[in-house]
Amino acid sequence: MRPPPTLGAVLAGGLSRRMGGGDKVLRTVGALTLLQHATQRLAPQCDGMIVNANGDISRFGTSPHPVVPDSIGGHLGPLAGILTALDWSAAHRSDIEWVVSIPGDTPFIPLDLVGRLHGARIESGVPLAFASSGTQVHFAVGLWPVSLRQDLRRALLEKDIRSVREWAGLHGYAQASWPIAPADPFFNINTPDDLAEAGRLAQQGGAG
Repeated sequence: MRPPPTLGAVLAGGLSRRMGGGDKVLRTVGALTLLQHATQRLAPQCDGMIVNANGDISRFGTSPHPVVPDSIGGHLGPLAGILTALDWSAAHRSDIEWVVSIPGDTPFIPLDLVGRLHGARIESGVPLAFASSGTQVHFAVGLWPVSLRQDLRRALLEKDIRSVREWAGLHGYAQASWPIAPADPFFNINTPDDLAEAGRLAQQGGAG
C-alpha cells in the first residue's frame, strides 16, 4: 500500500571541518555529488522534495528541487531544518501532512525508507518514526507530521530544545530497523576516508 503523501527534505546545511570545509554535500562519489545521490534515492518515494541549506543558494547550481534556508534564524541545528520543511509544506503543499528527512551526506538510504517509517509509526500509534541500523537510531532520518510544527517552533524558540532525541521523546516515536550487513544503508560521510569508502561501496552497488 502506498504511504500517505510525504514531502522529502534533505538537510544540507553547515560546513564540515573534518572534510576541510566547504559544502560536504557537494563532494562527489562517482559522477554524482552526495546531494544528488541522496535526492535520487529519496525523490521517487516522495510527493515533492526540498533541500534545506543556508547561505548563497547559487552554489547548488540548477537544483531540480527548491533550496530553502532555515525559517528561523540563529543556526539552531537539525531541528531548525525539520521545522523549515514543515513550514514549507504547510505554505506550499497543503495537501501533504508528512515530511521525511535525511542528511545530505547519506548516499545509500534505503529505497523503502518512507514506506517503512510510515508502517512503524502506524503500528506503534505514535506521531514520529526514525530509522535505525545495528544499535544506532538515526534521529536525522525521520518522519514528521506537519501538525506538530508549532509545537516544534515553541520548543526551539521558547524552551531552547536543540536535541532531536529530546523533542521526539516528548511525543513518542517508533523505529524502523535495517541490517548493517553487507553495508549500513545509513553510512554517512564525515571525513575524506569516509568519502573514499563511499566510492568503494558505490562500485559494489551501494548498501542495497
